[in-house]
Amino acid sequence: MSGKLLRLVCIAATAAGTVLAPVPATAAPEPGTEQHDTEQHDIAGLLTDLQGLYRKAEEATEAYNATEEKLKEQRAGTDRLDRALARARLSLHDSRGAAGRLARQQYQSSTDISPYVRLLLARDPQHAIDQGHVIGRLARERADTVGRLTGDERKAGELARKARTALDRQLALTERRKKERDEVRARLHDVEELLASLSRDQLTDLAEFERKGIAKAQQEFLASGALGSERNGDDDKADRTGDAGGDDKNLGSKGSEESRSGVRAPSAEGRRAVRYAVRQLGKPYEWGTEGPRTYDCSGLTSRAWAEAGVPVPRTSQEQWKRLRRIPLDELRPGDLVVYFEKATHVALYLGDGMVVQAPRPGAKVKVSPIAANPVRGAVRPDPDGKPLRRYVPPELPEGATDGSDEGYEGYAAPAPDTSAR
Repeated sequence: MSGKLLRLVCIAATAAGTVLAPVPATAAPEPGTEQHDTEQHDIAGLLTDLQGLYRKAEEATEAYNATEEKLKEQRAGTDRLDRALARARLSLHDSRGAAGRLARQQYQSSTDISPYVRLLLARDPQHAIDQGHVIGRLARERADTVGRLTGDERKAGELARKARTALDRQLALTERRKKERDEVRARLHDVEELLASLSRDQLTDLAEFERKGIAKAQQEFLASGALGSERNGDDDKADRTGDAGGDDKNLGSKGSEESRSGVRAPSAEGRRAVRYAVRQLGKPYEWGTEGPRTYDCSGLTSRAWAEAGVPVPRTSQEQWKRLRRIPLDELRPGDLVVYFEKATHVALYLGDGMVVQAPRPGAKVKVSPIAANPVRGAVRPDPDGKPLRRYVPPELPEGATDGSDEGYEGYAAPAPDTSAR
Protein backbone atom coordinates (compact mmCIF):
# COMPACT_ATOMS: atom_id res chain seq x y z
CA MET A 1 0.00 0.00 0.00
CA SER A 2 1.36 3.44 -0.89
CA GLY A 3 2.30 5.86 1.88
CA LYS A 4 -0.09 8.40 0.41
CA LEU A 5 -3.08 6.06 0.73
CA LEU A 6 -2.09 5.16 4.30
CA ARG A 7 -1.91 8.85 5.14
CA LEU A 8 -5.35 9.36 3.64
CA VAL A 9 -6.81 6.55 5.72
CA CYS A 10 -5.41 8.02 8.92
CA ILE A 11 -6.61 11.56 8.19
CA ALA A 12 -10.07 10.35 7.17
CA ALA A 13 -10.36 8.32 10.35
CA THR A 14 -9.35 11.35 12.43
CA ALA A 15 -11.77 13.63 10.57
CA ALA A 16 -14.62 11.22 11.11
CA GLY A 17 -13.88 11.15 14.84
CA THR A 18 -12.85 7.51 14.80
CA VAL A 19 -9.78 5.68 16.01
CA LEU A 20 -8.26 2.84 14.08
CA ALA A 21 -8.14 -0.21 16.32
CA PRO A 22 -4.77 -1.86 16.84
CA VAL A 23 -4.28 -5.09 14.92
CA PRO A 24 -3.16 -8.07 17.00
CA ALA A 25 0.03 -9.82 16.03
CA THR A 26 -0.41 -12.92 13.88
CA ALA A 27 1.74 -15.30 11.92
CA ALA A 28 3.06 -13.69 8.75
CA PRO A 29 1.04 -14.75 5.66
CA GLU A 30 2.30 -14.82 2.12
CA PRO A 31 3.74 -11.39 1.20
CA GLY A 32 1.48 -10.79 -1.80
CA THR A 33 -1.65 -11.88 0.06
CA GLU A 34 -0.82 -9.71 3.05
CA GLN A 35 -0.40 -6.59 0.91
CA HIS A 36 -3.65 -7.20 -0.98
CA ASP A 37 -5.67 -7.91 2.16
CA THR A 38 -4.20 -4.88 3.92
CA GLU A 39 -5.03 -2.58 1.01
CA GLN A 40 -8.58 -3.94 0.79
CA HIS A 41 -9.02 -3.49 4.53
CA ASP A 42 -7.66 0.07 4.40
CA ILE A 43 -9.84 0.98 1.41
CA ALA A 44 -12.89 -0.39 3.24
CA GLY A 45 -12.01 1.61 6.35
CA LEU A 46 -11.39 4.73 4.29
CA LEU A 47 -14.72 4.28 2.50
CA THR A 48 -16.56 3.89 5.79
CA ASP A 49 -14.99 7.08 7.15
CA LEU A 50 -15.73 9.04 3.98
CA GLN A 51 -19.34 7.90 3.91
CA GLY A 52 -19.69 8.88 7.55
CA LEU A 53 -18.31 12.34 6.81
CA TYR A 54 -20.64 12.82 3.85
CA ARG A 55 -23.63 11.79 5.97
CA LYS A 56 -22.65 14.17 8.75
CA ALA A 57 -22.21 16.98 6.26
CA GLU A 58 -25.54 16.31 4.59
CA GLU A 59 -27.32 15.97 7.93
CA ALA A 60 -25.94 19.32 9.09
CA THR A 61 -26.82 20.94 5.77
CA GLU A 62 -30.40 19.64 5.82
CA ALA A 63 -30.78 20.94 9.38
CA TYR A 64 -29.43 24.29 8.23
CA ASN A 65 -31.86 24.33 5.27
CA ALA A 66 -34.77 23.56 7.60
CA THR A 67 -33.77 26.41 9.89
CA GLU A 68 -33.56 28.77 6.91
CA GLU A 69 -37.11 27.80 5.89
CA LYS A 70 -38.40 28.43 9.42
CA LEU A 71 -36.54 31.72 9.45
CA LYS A 72 -38.28 32.82 6.24
CA GLU A 73 -41.67 31.96 7.74
CA GLN A 74 -40.80 33.78 10.96
CA ARG A 75 -39.71 36.89 9.07
CA ALA A 76 -42.91 36.86 7.01
CA GLY A 77 -44.99 36.54 10.19
CA THR A 78 -43.12 39.37 11.86
CA ASP A 79 -43.64 41.59 8.81
CA ARG A 80 -47.38 40.86 8.87
CA LEU A 81 -47.58 41.76 12.55
CA ASP A 82 -45.61 44.96 12.01
CA ARG A 83 -47.94 46.02 9.19
CA ALA A 84 -51.00 45.25 11.32
CA LEU A 85 -49.49 47.24 14.18
CA ALA A 86 -48.88 50.22 11.88
CA ARG A 87 -52.50 50.10 10.66
CA ALA A 88 -53.78 49.90 14.24
CA ARG A 89 -51.71 52.90 15.27
CA LEU A 90 -52.89 54.91 12.27
CA SER A 91 -56.53 54.12 13.06
CA LEU A 92 -55.91 55.00 16.68
CA HIS A 93 -54.41 58.33 15.66
CA ASP A 94 -57.39 59.16 13.42
CA SER A 95 -59.90 58.17 16.10
CA ARG A 96 -58.15 60.22 18.73
CA GLY A 97 -58.20 63.20 16.40
CA ALA A 98 -61.93 62.81 15.79
CA ALA A 99 -62.59 62.40 19.50
CA GLY A 100 -60.64 65.58 20.17
CA ARG A 101 -62.68 67.50 17.66
CA LEU A 102 -65.91 66.34 19.29
CA ALA A 103 -64.58 67.32 22.69
CA ARG A 104 -63.71 70.79 21.40
CA GLN A 105 -67.16 71.11 19.84
CA GLN A 106 -68.78 70.22 23.15
CA TYR A 107 -66.53 72.67 24.99
CA GLN A 108 -67.20 75.50 22.54
CA SER A 109 -70.93 74.98 22.78
CA SER A 110 -70.80 75.03 26.58
CA THR A 111 -71.16 78.21 28.71
CA ASP A 112 -71.67 79.14 32.36
CA ILE A 113 -75.38 79.30 31.67
CA SER A 114 -77.36 76.41 33.02
CA PRO A 115 -78.39 73.87 30.36
CA TYR A 116 -81.98 74.43 31.39
CA VAL A 117 -81.72 78.21 30.79
CA ARG A 118 -80.03 77.60 27.38
CA LEU A 119 -82.86 75.26 26.46
CA LEU A 120 -85.44 77.92 27.36
CA LEU A 121 -83.55 80.60 25.37
CA ALA A 122 -83.06 78.43 22.27
CA ARG A 123 -85.07 79.33 19.20
CA ASP A 124 -85.80 75.64 18.60
CA PRO A 125 -85.66 73.79 21.94
CA GLN A 126 -86.28 70.39 20.34
CA HIS A 127 -83.38 70.88 17.91
CA ALA A 128 -81.10 71.82 20.79
CA ILE A 129 -82.12 68.69 22.68
CA ASP A 130 -81.54 66.47 19.61
CA GLN A 131 -78.18 68.11 18.86
CA GLY A 132 -76.99 67.56 22.40
CA HIS A 133 -78.04 63.92 22.33
CA VAL A 134 -76.28 63.33 19.01
CA ILE A 135 -73.05 65.00 20.16
CA GLY A 136 -73.13 63.06 23.41
CA ARG A 137 -73.73 59.75 21.65
CA LEU A 138 -70.93 60.36 19.14
CA ALA A 139 -68.59 61.29 21.92
CA ARG A 140 -69.37 58.12 23.84
CA GLU A 141 -68.97 55.97 20.70
CA ARG A 142 -65.68 57.64 19.87
CA ALA A 143 -64.46 57.11 23.42
CA ASP A 144 -65.39 53.43 23.16
CA THR A 145 -63.54 53.23 19.83
CA VAL A 146 -60.45 54.83 21.31
CA GLY A 147 -60.56 52.40 24.20
CA ARG A 148 -60.92 49.43 21.86
CA LEU A 149 -58.15 50.59 19.55
CA THR A 150 -55.88 51.26 22.53
CA GLY A 151 -56.43 47.65 23.59
CA ASP A 152 -55.76 46.50 20.03
CA GLU A 153 -52.56 48.52 19.97
CA ARG A 154 -51.33 46.91 23.18
CA LYS A 155 -52.21 43.46 21.84
CA ALA A 156 -50.57 44.07 18.47
CA GLY A 157 -47.53 45.54 20.16
CA GLU A 158 -47.20 42.52 22.40
CA LEU A 159 -47.51 40.18 19.41
CA ALA A 160 -44.90 42.14 17.52
CA ARG A 161 -42.52 41.98 20.47
CA LYS A 162 -43.05 38.23 20.75
CA ALA A 163 -42.46 37.82 17.03
CA ARG A 164 -39.22 39.79 17.20
CA THR A 165 -38.09 37.74 20.19
CA ALA A 166 -38.82 34.54 18.27
CA LEU A 167 -36.98 35.95 15.28
CA ASP A 168 -33.93 36.67 17.43
CA ARG A 169 -34.02 33.09 18.71
CA GLN A 170 -34.34 31.81 15.15
CA LEU A 171 -31.38 33.90 14.01
CA ALA A 172 -29.30 32.49 16.87
CA LEU A 173 -30.36 28.96 15.89
CA THR A 174 -29.43 29.65 12.28
CA GLU A 175 -26.00 30.85 13.29
CA ARG A 176 -25.49 27.74 15.41
CA ARG A 177 -26.61 25.45 12.58
CA LYS A 178 -24.34 27.29 10.17
CA LYS A 179 -21.43 26.86 12.55
CA GLU A 180 -22.13 23.12 12.81
CA ARG A 181 -22.34 22.82 9.04
CA ASP A 182 -19.11 24.78 8.55
CA GLU A 183 -17.34 22.58 11.08
CA VAL A 184 -18.32 19.48 9.13
CA ARG A 185 -17.25 21.14 5.90
CA ALA A 186 -13.89 22.00 7.43
CA ARG A 187 -13.31 18.38 8.47
CA LEU A 188 -14.45 17.18 5.07
CA HIS A 189 -12.17 19.69 3.34
CA ASP A 190 -9.13 18.00 4.90
CA VAL A 191 -10.16 14.68 3.42
CA GLU A 192 -11.01 16.19 0.04
CA GLU A 193 -7.59 17.79 -0.16
CA LEU A 194 -6.03 14.37 0.25
CA LEU A 195 -8.45 12.88 -2.24
CA ALA A 196 -7.23 15.45 -4.72
CA SER A 197 -3.68 14.31 -4.12
CA LEU A 198 -4.43 10.67 -4.98
CA SER A 199 -3.63 9.24 -8.34
CA ARG A 200 -6.36 8.25 -10.75
CA ASP A 201 -5.59 4.58 -10.11
CA GLN A 202 -6.03 5.01 -6.38
CA LEU A 203 -9.31 6.88 -6.82
CA THR A 204 -10.47 4.23 -9.27
CA ASP A 205 -9.81 1.53 -6.69
CA LEU A 206 -11.77 3.47 -4.07
CA ALA A 207 -14.70 4.15 -6.40
CA GLU A 208 -14.76 0.59 -7.70
CA PHE A 209 -14.88 -0.78 -4.17
CA GLU A 210 -17.93 1.37 -3.45
CA ARG A 211 -19.60 0.56 -6.78
CA LYS A 212 -19.34 -3.13 -6.03
CA GLY A 213 -20.98 -2.50 -2.68
CA ILE A 214 -23.84 -0.61 -4.36
CA ALA A 215 -24.33 -3.33 -6.95
CA LYS A 216 -24.53 -5.96 -4.24
CA ALA A 217 -26.97 -3.85 -2.19
CA GLN A 218 -29.16 -3.32 -5.27
CA GLN A 219 -29.19 -7.01 -6.09
CA GLU A 220 -30.18 -7.93 -2.55
CA PHE A 221 -32.80 -5.18 -2.42
CA LEU A 222 -34.50 -6.31 -5.62
CA ALA A 223 -34.26 -9.99 -4.65
CA SER A 224 -35.99 -9.22 -1.36
CA GLY A 225 -39.21 -8.35 -3.21
CA ALA A 226 -39.37 -4.93 -1.57
CA LEU A 227 -40.69 -3.38 -4.79
CA GLY A 228 -43.42 -5.97 -5.16
CA SER A 229 -44.48 -6.91 -8.68
CA GLU A 230 -43.46 -3.65 -10.35
CA ARG A 231 -40.49 -5.15 -12.14
CA ASN A 232 -40.89 -7.92 -14.70
CA GLY A 233 -37.72 -9.73 -13.92
CA ASP A 234 -34.11 -9.55 -15.03
CA ASP A 235 -35.02 -9.22 -18.69
CA ASP A 236 -36.37 -5.75 -18.00
CA LYS A 237 -33.12 -4.81 -16.34
CA ALA A 238 -31.15 -6.02 -19.32
CA ASP A 239 -33.35 -4.03 -21.67
CA ARG A 240 -33.02 -0.93 -19.53
CA THR A 241 -29.26 -1.04 -19.22
CA GLY A 242 -28.97 -1.48 -22.98
CA ASP A 243 -30.64 1.90 -23.63
CA ALA A 244 -28.40 4.89 -24.11
CA GLY A 245 -28.75 8.17 -25.93
CA GLY A 246 -31.18 9.47 -28.49
CA ASP A 247 -34.76 10.66 -28.16
CA ASP A 248 -36.24 7.18 -28.35
CA LYS A 249 -34.52 5.86 -25.24
CA ASN A 250 -36.32 5.53 -21.93
CA LEU A 251 -36.41 3.55 -18.71
CA GLY A 252 -38.26 0.62 -20.17
CA SER A 253 -37.34 -1.66 -23.02
CA LYS A 254 -37.28 -0.23 -26.53
CA GLY A 255 -40.61 -0.61 -28.28
CA SER A 256 -44.29 -0.40 -27.46
CA GLU A 257 -45.75 0.78 -24.18
CA GLU A 258 -46.98 -2.71 -23.40
CA SER A 259 -43.36 -3.91 -23.31
CA ARG A 260 -42.75 -1.40 -20.52
CA SER A 261 -45.74 -2.43 -18.39
CA GLY A 262 -43.40 -3.16 -15.46
CA VAL A 263 -43.30 0.58 -14.62
CA ARG A 264 -46.36 1.81 -12.75
CA ALA A 265 -48.10 4.91 -14.04
CA PRO A 266 -47.67 8.13 -12.05
CA SER A 267 -50.19 10.93 -11.71
CA ALA A 268 -50.07 13.82 -14.18
CA GLU A 269 -48.21 15.88 -11.59
CA GLY A 270 -45.82 13.01 -10.89
CA ARG A 271 -45.02 12.75 -14.58
CA ARG A 272 -44.20 16.47 -14.71
CA ALA A 273 -41.96 16.13 -11.65
CA VAL A 274 -40.13 13.19 -13.22
CA ARG A 275 -39.64 15.02 -16.50
CA TYR A 276 -38.28 18.08 -14.73
CA ALA A 277 -35.85 15.97 -12.68
CA VAL A 278 -34.63 14.17 -15.81
CA ARG A 279 -33.93 17.52 -17.48
CA GLN A 280 -31.56 18.34 -14.61
CA LEU A 281 -29.30 15.35 -15.25
CA GLY A 282 -25.64 16.29 -15.34
CA LYS A 283 -25.95 19.43 -13.20
CA PRO A 284 -23.57 19.68 -10.22
CA TYR A 285 -24.40 18.96 -6.61
CA GLU A 286 -24.01 21.95 -4.31
CA TRP A 287 -24.95 22.22 -0.65
CA GLY A 288 -28.01 24.29 0.15
CA THR A 289 -29.15 24.97 -3.43
CA GLU A 290 -32.40 24.25 -5.27
CA GLY A 291 -31.61 25.09 -8.86
CA PRO A 292 -31.67 25.94 -11.54
CA ARG A 293 -27.90 25.53 -12.03
CA THR A 294 -27.00 23.38 -9.00
CA TYR A 295 -28.88 21.24 -6.50
CA ASP A 296 -28.56 19.44 -3.24
CA CYS A 297 -30.65 16.30 -2.76
CA SER A 298 -33.81 17.86 -1.35
CA GLY A 299 -33.37 20.96 -3.48
CA LEU A 300 -33.83 18.75 -6.55
CA THR A 301 -36.91 16.92 -5.24
CA SER A 302 -38.64 20.02 -3.87
CA ARG A 303 -37.98 21.99 -7.06
CA ALA A 304 -39.18 19.14 -9.30
CA TRP A 305 -42.52 18.95 -7.48
CA ALA A 306 -42.85 22.73 -7.31
CA GLU A 307 -42.46 22.81 -11.10
CA ALA A 308 -45.22 20.19 -11.24
CA GLY A 309 -47.51 22.52 -9.28
CA VAL A 310 -47.32 20.68 -5.95
CA PRO A 311 -45.26 22.50 -3.29
CA VAL A 312 -43.48 20.16 -0.87
CA PRO A 313 -41.25 20.85 2.16
CA ARG A 314 -37.73 22.01 1.36
CA THR A 315 -35.73 19.42 3.32
CA SER A 316 -35.56 15.63 3.21
CA GLN A 317 -36.44 15.38 6.90
CA GLU A 318 -39.54 17.55 6.51
CA GLN A 319 -40.53 15.64 3.37
CA TRP A 320 -40.31 12.42 5.34
CA LYS A 321 -42.17 13.93 8.29
CA ARG A 322 -45.01 15.74 6.52
CA LEU A 323 -45.74 13.88 3.28
CA ARG A 324 -47.87 10.73 3.01
CA ARG A 325 -45.79 7.61 3.59
CA ILE A 326 -46.34 4.68 1.28
CA PRO A 327 -45.10 1.08 1.19
CA LEU A 328 -42.14 0.49 -1.09
CA ASP A 329 -44.13 -2.08 -3.07
CA GLU A 330 -46.53 0.74 -4.07
CA LEU A 331 -43.85 3.07 -5.44
CA ARG A 332 -44.71 4.90 -8.64
CA PRO A 333 -42.65 7.41 -10.65
CA GLY A 334 -42.45 10.76 -8.91
CA ASP A 335 -42.58 9.35 -5.38
CA LEU A 336 -39.72 10.33 -3.09
CA VAL A 337 -37.37 7.72 -1.68
CA VAL A 338 -35.87 8.76 1.67
CA TYR A 339 -32.56 7.40 2.95
CA PHE A 340 -30.75 6.83 6.24
CA GLU A 341 -32.20 6.55 9.71
CA LYS A 342 -32.35 10.33 10.16
CA ALA A 343 -33.90 10.90 6.72
CA THR A 344 -30.93 13.01 5.61
CA HIS A 345 -31.01 12.11 1.90
CA VAL A 346 -33.78 11.88 -0.68
CA ALA A 347 -34.19 10.95 -4.35
CA LEU A 348 -37.02 10.93 -6.89
CA TYR A 349 -38.23 7.53 -8.07
CA LEU A 350 -38.18 6.87 -11.82
CA GLY A 351 -39.44 3.30 -11.84
CA ASP A 352 -37.83 -0.07 -12.47
CA GLY A 353 -35.76 0.16 -9.30
CA MET A 354 -34.02 3.41 -10.32
CA VAL A 355 -34.02 6.95 -8.93
CA VAL A 356 -32.75 10.34 -10.04
CA GLN A 357 -30.74 12.07 -7.36
CA ALA A 358 -28.16 14.69 -6.52
CA PRO A 359 -25.79 12.26 -4.76
CA ARG A 360 -23.23 14.36 -2.86
CA PRO A 361 -20.36 16.84 -3.31
CA GLY A 362 -18.21 16.13 -6.33
CA ALA A 363 -21.01 14.26 -8.11
CA LYS A 364 -23.71 15.39 -10.53
CA VAL A 365 -27.44 14.79 -10.81
CA LYS A 366 -27.78 11.28 -12.24
CA VAL A 367 -29.84 8.12 -12.43
CA SER A 368 -28.84 5.64 -9.73
CA PRO A 369 -29.95 2.30 -8.30
CA ILE A 370 -32.57 2.76 -5.59
CA ALA A 371 -30.31 0.93 -3.12
CA ALA A 372 -27.30 3.21 -3.68
CA ASN A 373 -27.94 4.30 -0.07
CA PRO A 374 -29.76 2.56 2.81
CA VAL A 375 -33.48 3.08 2.16
CA ARG A 376 -35.52 4.58 5.03
CA GLY A 377 -38.87 4.56 3.24
CA ALA A 378 -40.94 6.43 0.66
CA VAL A 379 -43.43 9.31 0.60
CA ARG A 380 -45.92 10.55 -2.00
CA PRO A 381 -46.38 14.30 -2.56
CA ASP A 382 -49.72 13.80 -4.33
CA PRO A 383 -51.51 10.94 -2.52
CA ASP A 384 -54.84 11.93 -4.11
CA GLY A 385 -53.42 12.10 -7.63
CA LYS A 386 -54.95 9.53 -9.96
CA PRO A 387 -52.51 7.45 -12.04
CA LEU A 388 -52.43 8.10 -15.76
CA ARG A 389 -54.16 5.55 -17.98
CA ARG A 390 -51.15 5.45 -20.29
CA TYR A 391 -47.60 6.29 -19.36
CA VAL A 392 -44.38 6.32 -21.34
CA PRO A 393 -41.27 6.64 -19.16
CA PRO A 394 -39.11 9.71 -19.80
CA GLU A 395 -36.41 9.72 -22.39
CA LEU A 396 -32.99 9.60 -20.81
CA PRO A 397 -29.95 11.27 -22.38
CA GLU A 398 -26.89 9.26 -23.15
CA GLY A 399 -24.86 8.60 -20.03
CA ALA A 400 -27.73 9.24 -17.62
CA THR A 401 -26.52 6.40 -15.40
CA ASP A 402 -22.85 7.17 -15.97
CA GLY A 403 -20.76 9.15 -13.58
CA SER A 404 -20.07 8.63 -9.96
CA ASP A 405 -22.60 7.90 -7.28
CA GLU A 406 -19.62 8.27 -4.98
CA GLY A 407 -18.46 11.78 -5.94
CA TYR A 408 -14.75 11.10 -6.37
CA GLU A 409 -14.33 12.04 -10.02
CA GLY A 410 -13.66 15.71 -9.39
CA TYR A 411 -10.73 14.96 -7.08
CA ALA A 412 -8.49 13.03 -9.44
CA ALA A 413 -5.02 14.48 -9.64
CA PRO A 414 -4.08 15.60 -13.16
CA ALA A 415 -2.16 13.10 -15.23
CA PRO A 416 1.56 13.81 -15.39
CA ASP A 417 2.75 15.73 -18.44
CA THR A 418 4.60 13.24 -20.61
CA SER A 419 4.94 15.52 -23.64
CA ALA A 420 8.41 16.25 -24.96
CA ARG A 421 9.97 19.33 -23.40
